[in-house]
Formats: sequence, C-alpha cells, structure tokens
Amino acid sequence: MDCGKSFTRKSSLIVHQRIHTGEKLFMCLECGKRFSLKSSMVRHMRTHTVGKDVLCMDCGKSFTRKSSLIVHQRIHTGEKLFMCSECGRRFSLKCSMVRHMRTHAPKKRFQQQKCGKCFTRKSSLIVHQRIHTGEKLFMCSDCGKRFSLKSSLVRHMRTHSPRRAYHCLQCGKNFTRKSSLIVHQRIHTGEKLFMCTECGKRFGFKSSLVRHLRTHTGQMRFSCTECGKKFTRKSSLIVHQRIHTGEKLFMCTECGKRFGLKSSMVRHMRTHNTNFKCTACEKNFRDYSKFLEHQTCHSGELHYAEP
Repeated sequence: MDCGKSFTRKSSLIVHQRIHTGEKLFMCLECGKRFSLKSSMVRHMRTHTVGKDVLCMDCGKSFTRKSSLIVHQRIHTGEKLFMCSECGRRFSLKCSMVRHMRTHAPKKRFQQQKCGKCFTRKSSLIVHQRIHTGEKLFMCSDCGKRFSLKSSLVRHMRTHSPRRAYHCLQCGKNFTRKSSLIVHQRIHTGEKLFMCTECGKRFGFKSSLVRHLRTHTGQMRFSCTECGKKFTRKSSLIVHQRIHTGEKLFMCTECGKRFGLKSSMVRHMRTHNTNFKCTACEKNFRDYSKFLEHQTCHSGELHYAEP
C-alpha cells in the first residue's frame, strides 16, 4: 500500500506498482533507455525512425506525429493552456501542471535526511539519494566513466558514436541531432527566444529563463554566510562557496593545474588539445573557424591535417 490507489483488475495494479518500485521492464533497442510501460517504449522508439515528416519551422526539430508538433510549438509561442487551481500558475503541458500541483499536496511523505528535500514517490527519493551517496550504477562500456542516472549514461554514450552528422561551422563542434546544433548556434548568433514576462530580460535557453524567474518569486532560499549572496539552489551555493574557501576540486590531467569549477578546467584543457593543424606552417588551432581564417595567409591554398 504505497499510495492507496484502487484498481478493478489485478493486472492494472501490477503495472501501476512499477511507479513505486521503479521497475522498468521494456528497453529501447536503439539507445538502451528503459521504460515501465510498453506504450511508453513504443512512443519513444518512433523518435529513432527515419520518417520524421513533421518539422517545427522555429527550431528545426522533427516529430512523427502532428499532435506532438502542436504541443512542442507552445515552447515558442509561450501558450499556457493548463492552470493550477491552487495558485493560478499556468503551464504549457498538462504533465508539468500535474507535477507542480503535487507541491501543494499536504503530504510529501518521503524525505531525504541530509538535505531535507521531500518527494511524493519513494522511487524519486531513491534516485535523489545518489547525489549524497555518490553511488554511480551505470558505466560507459567505451571509456569506463560512471553515472548516477541511466539517462546521463545514454547521453554520454552518444559522444562515442561515429554518427555525429551535424557540424557547427563557427567552432567545429559536432552533434548527433540537428535540434542540438540549432540550440548550440544561439551561442554564436546571440539569438534569445525566451523572455522574462516580469522584467523583459531575454535568454537563449529556456532553462536559463526558468532559473532567472525564481529571482522574481523570492525563491532564493540559500544565502552565503560570507558575502550574503543568495541562490535559488543549494548546489549553486556550494559551488559559490569555493570562492571563499579556495577549494579546487578539479585538476587538469595534462599539467596538474587545479580549478574551483569544472567548466574552468574544461576551458583550460582545450589549450592542451589543438585539433586543427596547418600543414604549411604547422601552426595549431582549437577553433575550426580560426583555422580556416588563418589558411588565407598561404597564397590561397588550403592545408589541413586530420587530428
């Protein structure tokens, strides 16, 4: 008796109980992602089919069903059809509203003892606890890197796939999906599709807008005791505090230099990784666009050595 929901058939109860146990019997043969329901797997597998003939004209993302395209387009139009009856907040997707409404429920029965975060489902608590335990159950068979979530492993394994057909002409970065390339290109074009309705500030990514909106709602619960700066997430506060403590967790494997932020280490490590080499003068370049620009110095001839 996890939630008290009733069913007329025992088979329906068995299927429902997978929500609480986290059991996922059905696996996608293309990418390895697992599902509790066969219908969910079937819908997912359509994303791997070649015939995606319904295209979003705003971002280039493709869909197998017109109904999915209509739902997706709400991201661009900002249309929010579903409203929370408790607080009036509106949502583009019904599932987002349902998740939100659980925050108004009087009982979030499953609580993590270390951080105090509460969950409506035991399975969600079990997954969350891996953040605190550091448990990483899923390992990449190509490089050995481990992950707490299977979805993270699947995303990572795409980086080993030879089929990265979409290439950014500005910086040379490759992508497995056209939609990912389109989103990435906003970094170079400066395009900002998402606007804050409170102050008018614009963002290139929806996730950035969501984080920003919390500054207007007063949901900045985590305060730095050193400088008083406030954060919407505890994880952001922990990262910020390294400025005051001088803690540097991330080390460059090439030269041993240490960094407080992983992003700083990644940027630094690119200085050791010169992928584009001019065969005329043997000069190395990290950016493909700068490499092409340099080649005009050599009497119009293009010289390129594969990394």
